[in-house]
Amino acid sequence: MIDEEGKKVVLITGGSDGLGKALAESIKDEYRVVILSHNEEKLKKVAGELGVDFAVADISKYGEVEKAIQTIITKYKKIDYLVNNAGVWISGYLEEVNSTEIQRVIDTNVLGTMFVTRAVLPFMKEQKDGKIINVISQNGLSAKIDRSIYTASKWALTGFTKCLQMDLVHSGIAVSGFYPGLMKTNLFTGSSRDVSHSMDPKEVAENLRFIISAPKNIIISELGVNPL
Repeated sequence: MIDEEGKKVVLITGGSDGLGKALAESIKDEYRVVILSHNEEKLKKVAGELGVDFAVADISKYGEVEKAIQTIITKYKKIDYLVNNAGVWISGYLEEVNSTEIQRVIDTNVLGTMFVTRAVLPFMKEQKDGKIINVISQNGLSAKIDRSIYTASKWALTGFTKCLQMDLVHSGIAVSGFYPGLMKTNLFTGSSRDVSHSMDPKEVAENLRFIISAPKNIIISELGVNPL
């Protein structure tokens, strides 16, 4: 039996749905899991179902992020693993998408990941230990038609991740980029995207679990998974 006091703390953004929820469910018995999202009602429901903790914040607003992270630190005294999983989907040619939607995608996918990482990093540096896993996408590695905004947000995260790896190389903090292909999640609800040949988030979550559980002396810089 694992001692509750000795468990590592894992913070998962976008943890109330899709891959984030699947990961939380997969690791909840081995780690102290905190799921974070802006929808408090849904968070409470999912956290209750899974038996994990939760924190509420709109990751595109740094003040809310900072407050949520401080609450977690006050309660658990540490954050050992940060999984930046929250993200939103958009498709369409640039001139067809309104400016509000463009702003929402960049604020969530790019600034949100940067804001949460910025808030957590000082505590990890103080610990001289930790793992940051940025869930990016295969769209962070290649270009596809009618996805200029979404792809730009994911390429930004690829660059952010690679630079962080260099910045933190002597800090004791490992940084990984995770590049999953198409999954069956609510990310595409309301879109015309065909998800019939996509991956189950529970199966994809096992790959994230592999990164989390890797020995401290092994850094998994990049891991990509695709449906067969």
